[in-house]
Amino acid sequence: MKSPRYLHFRHLGPVTLVLLALGPGSLGAQTPEHEGEIEGVVRDAASGAPLAGALVSVLGARQAATTHGDGSFHIAGIGPGMHTVRVERLGYRTQTLEVSTDSGGTVVVIELEASPMDISGLVITGALTERSAAEALRPVNVLSGQDLQRRLQGTVAATLASEPGVAVTSMGPATARPVIRGLSGDRVLMLEDGSRTGDLSSTGSDHASALNPASARRIEVVRGPAAILYGSNALGGVINVIRDEVPSDVPHHPTGAVILQGQTVTDALGGSAHMRFGLTEHVPVRIEVGGRTSGDLSTPIGPLENTGVDTWNLGAGTAWVEDDGYLGGAVRAYRNHYGIPGGFVGGHEEGVRIEMERVSTRVDGRLEREWGPFRSLEIDGAYTWYRHLEIEPPNIIGTFFKLQTTSADALARHEAWGPFSNGAVGARASLEDFNFAGGLSTPDTRRITMAGYVFEEIDLDPLRIEAGLRYDWARTNPAEEDPSSSIGVIRDRTFHAASGSIGLLYDLGGGFGVGTSLARAFRTPDVNELYSEGPHLAAYAFEVGNPSLENEVGTGLDAFVRVERDRVSAELAGFRNDISGFIYPSETGDTSNTNLPVYQFRGDDAVLTGFEGSLDWSVVGHLTFHGTLSYVKGTREDGDVPLPLIPPLQSRVGLEYEHPRWFVRGETSLAAEQDRLDEFETTTPGYAVFDLSAGLRLTVGGRLHVISVNAENLTDREYRNHLSRVKEIMPEAGRGLSVTYRVVF
Repeated sequence: MKSPRYLHFRHLGPVTLVLLALGPGSLGAQTPEHEGEIEGVVRDAASGAPLAGALVSVLGARQAATTHGDGSFHIAGIGPGMHTVRVERLGYRTQTLEVSTDSGGTVVVIELEASPMDISGLVITGALTERSAAEALRPVNVLSGQDLQRRLQGTVAATLASEPGVAVTSMGPATARPVIRGLSGDRVLMLEDGSRTGDLSSTGSDHASALNPASARRIEVVRGPAAILYGSNALGGVINVIRDEVPSDVPHHPTGAVILQGQTVTDALGGSAHMRFGLTEHVPVRIEVGGRTSGDLSTPIGPLENTGVDTWNLGAGTAWVEDDGYLGGAVRAYRNHYGIPGGFVGGHEEGVRIEMERVSTRVDGRLEREWGPFRSLEIDGAYTWYRHLEIEPPNIIGTFFKLQTTSADALARHEAWGPFSNGAVGARASLEDFNFAGGLSTPDTRRITMAGYVFEEIDLDPLRIEAGLRYDWARTNPAEEDPSSSIGVIRDRTFHAASGSIGLLYDLGGGFGVGTSLARAFRTPDVNELYSEGPHLAAYAFEVGNPSLENEVGTGLDAFVRVERDRVSAELAGFRNDISGFIYPSETGDTSNTNLPVYQFRGDDAVLTGFEGSLDWSVVGHLTFHGTLSYVKGTREDGDVPLPLIPPLQSRVGLEYEHPRWFVRGETSLAAEQDRLDEFETTTPGYAVFDLSAGLRLTVGGRLHVISVNAENLTDREYRNHLSRVKEIMPEAGRGLSVTYRVVF
C-alpha cells in the first residue's frame, strides 16, 4: 500500500481555502487503502469545529460523500489523476479545489468560511460536463440546499415560482405547471435525472405532473430553446429534477436525508426519506419513500373546494460499480389523487376527482474506456406506464387516458479532438402508445420518434463556444383513419426537421462575463392537438383538434451579462423567440351541446420578447439583498394580437440575514396589472404579497438538522394569478404557515 499524500494550500483566488498537512495518524482508521481515493475532514475556518452534513463531490465523476458528525468523508473509486473537488455546506461559502491522486490516496482538511452568500450551483442540464452556473452558456437557475428546502412545495412548478423567467399556471394546487418565458406544455421539457417523465401533464391544464420535488438533490432550469441533448421540442426551456435514482458509486457509510413538512393553508402533511448504502464493495443501493396529504386551499374569501391532494411514491435503485463505470437500474411508483374545483361554465358544481398513477423503470450505465477519440459511453433505457382517470360525481369515469412509453438513449463523449475541447454524439428512439376512453372521441394513437445529434465545445480562453446539431423524425399513427371526421381528415402524419444552436461565452475577467446564443428548435403537434374531439370535463372545455397542423419552428436569440464576485452575483438577460406555426387552443366563443366552451387548436406565427434578471448582493456583514425581475410580451404576428395566458411583469425582492447556524429573510412578491389580453381574457390587477421566513441549523447526534419556517401572504392579501384557470371564482392562497424539517446523515 502506498502512503497517503498530505497537501497544503492557501488562498486560492479571492477565497481562503486551507488544506492542512496531517500526520499519518491524524484521521485514525480513515487512512486511504487504495490509489484513487480522497478522504479528509471539513471544518469551520473560524472555530475549527467539524461540520456535519457537508456535501463533498468529485466533478465529472458522479461520486460524492456527506460528512459525518466528526466532519470526516471518504470518496473511493475515482481513479488516479487530477480531480476537481467541490464542498458545499449550508451557511458557508462553497469551495472548489484541485486534488491529484496520482501517487496514492489523498488526505485533506478543508476549512470553510461562513458567508451570507453562496456561489452559483452546479449545472449538468444541457451541458457536456458538470460546471458552475456562472460558466453556463445560457441563462440557468439552480435550486438546491437551503433555498430548495425553503421553497419546497407540493409540485415542481410551485417550488420554482420564485425563479426569474418562471411563472405558474394551474387549476388548483395539484395541477401547478411551469411556464418559462411565456411558454408551457411540452415546450417546457420536464426531466427526472435527465430522462423524460412519461406523463401527460403537458396536454391539459388539469393534468398534474408526476414529479415529486421533496427528494430532489437539486432542480435545474435552463431557460431558452437549447435542448439539443434532450429533444428539439423544448422551445421554452428544460427543467431537470435531479435525485440520482441509479447510484453510480458505493458509499463507505449509509447516507441520506429525511424531510418532514406541514402547511396550514392547505392543512398539508408530508414527508420523504431516502438512503444510499453499500450492499457489497461493488453494489450500492438507493431506496426512497414519500407521501403527502392536503385539504382544500384556503383563500382570503373562503376555501377553494375540491382541491385536496393525496400522493405517495416509492423508489429503489441499484447498480454494479467498477473502476471504469457502472450499470444499474431503478424503479419508481407514483400515485396522485386530487380534485379539480367546480364552478366553471359547463363544469360540475362539486368539481371532478382525478386518479393518476405512474410506474417507471429505467436502466442506466456508463463505461469509461477509450475507443478512438471517444472516452466514455452512456446508455439510458426506460419504460413508463401512466394512467389517468377523471371521475365525475357521483362516481362516473368521464375521461380516461393511458400512456405507455419505451425509450432508449446512447451518448458517446470525447475530450480534446482537433479544434474541439470536448464533445459528444448521441441518438434517441422512443415509442409511445396513447389510449383514450370515456367522453373523448380522440383515437388511440401510436407515436414513434428517432433522433441523432452532435454537440461540441471549443475553448479559446477567454472565449468558449458551444454548437449543436440535431435531426428528429416522428410519426403519429391513429388506430383508425377517418377521412370524413368533423374536425378534418384523421390520418397518419410524419414530421421531421433539423434543429441546432450555437452559444458564446466571453470571460471579461474580474468575475464579469458576457454571452449570447442562437437556437433553432421545432416541436411536433402532440396527439391531443392533432386528433382530440370531445368534452374534457376536468378542464371544462370541449377540445377540437386539427389533423392538418404542421411543425412549430422557433428561432431564439439570447444575450446576457453576468457578474460573479465575492459580494455580488448578478445576471441580466434579454431574449427574442420567433415561432412559426405556434399552436394554441383558441376559445371560439361557442359552447358545445354539453354546455362546455369550445377550444379549437390552431397555428399562427408568434413572437415572444422579454428580459429577466437576478441579483444577490452582500450589503454589509451577514445582510444580503436578493432580487429577481421577469417580463415577457407574446404577440400573434397576424394582426398584432396578444397571445393568451402570458404572465405580467413580475419581481421578487428580499433581505436576508444569514448566520452559519440560523437565518431570517423577508421577501415581497410583486406583479403588474396584465391588460394585454387575448379576445376572451379579462384584466388581472397587480399585487404585492409579503412573506417572512426563518431557519435554524443544528448538529445533533453527529447529524445536520435544518428547520425552516415560512409565513406566506402575511397580510392575507386577496390577489389573482393571471395564469390561473380559477381566478374568476377564487383568488390565490391566503395567509399561511409552513414548517419544513430535514435531517442529513
